[in-house]
This record gives sequence, C-alpha cells and structure tokens, in this order.
Amino acid sequence: MRRTTAVLIASLVAAVGLSAFAAAQPASSCCNAPGLVPAGPQGEPVFQDLPKSGKAVWIGEVNSFTWEFDKTPKMGTSILIIKLSDKDGKRVSDLAVSGRADMPSMRGAHDSGEVAFKTNKAGDYLMPVNVVMPGEWEVRLTFSRNGIVIFRGRLTFKV
Repeated sequence: MRRTTAVLIASLVAAVGLSAFAAAQPASSCCNAPGLVPAGPQGEPVFQDLPKSGKAVWIGEVNSFTWEFDKTPKMGTSILIIKLSDKDGKRVSDLAVSGRADMPSMRGAHDSGEVAFKTNKAGDYLMPVNVVMPGEWEVRLTFSRNGIVIFRGRLTFKV
C-alpha cells in the first residue's frame, strides 16, 4: 500500500511539474517574434527595449506597432497609445495587449499591476499611465494572440 501511494504521489508531482514547466516555456516558435526573448536567469521574462515614440517596431513578419503618449508625460495621468498595423500598413486590432507601469529604481512601490489595453473606435490600443512622482518610469508591454505571448517590449520615459 505504501509503495502504491508513493508511486501515485511521485506520478502526480511529475505530472504537475511537467505541466508547470510546459506552461512556463516561452512561445518563441509562434511567429518567431524578435521581441520574445527566453526567460532570464531568475525565470522572469525579458523585455526588448523599444525605440523612441513614433518609430515602427516589428512583431515577427506579420505586424508592427508604434507607441506614443497623448501628451508629454508629467505628474498625473497620460494615455499610452499603441497603433498596430499589418505588413501592408492596414490598421488591425486582433491582438491582446497589456502593460505594466512602474519606476525601475523603486520596483513595486508605484506598480500599476498588469493592465489590459482598451481599444477605441479607430482601433488604437489605450492604457492610462498614472505618474505619481518625478523620475525614471517604464512601461512593460506584452502582446498576445490567442493566449500565446508573441512579443514583450519596454519603453522608458522621464518626468
């Protein structure tokens, strides 16, 4: 009886461990997105540094996006706008985009938590960023298609 219980427990641990391992693997095979970098040494995802506002960033060979704020970020709330296009330049809104704003020097002190972008009638992705103190800020972006992460990027700005 003890041997059967031990085998059953070992099987469960192995099954749970393998499923957790499979779930934690990056989806790099989906679209071969350049922004999807394997996890870092502590298992945290790595975010690609994004170019300045208005410059196109490619997500694989299928989509690109640009980002900008509705106004120069300062104390208070600014809206981060992402415009997603296909390879022909047509606007699309078929991805799920989420973001997380924080101050890297005070990680966690002003963390917004993971926030889903909302789309407007024009197809822009919008996320409010609440700046509560001056200094260096970053927004980490995650793009997903059908629940699979295809791109991770980070933008920085100073207030």
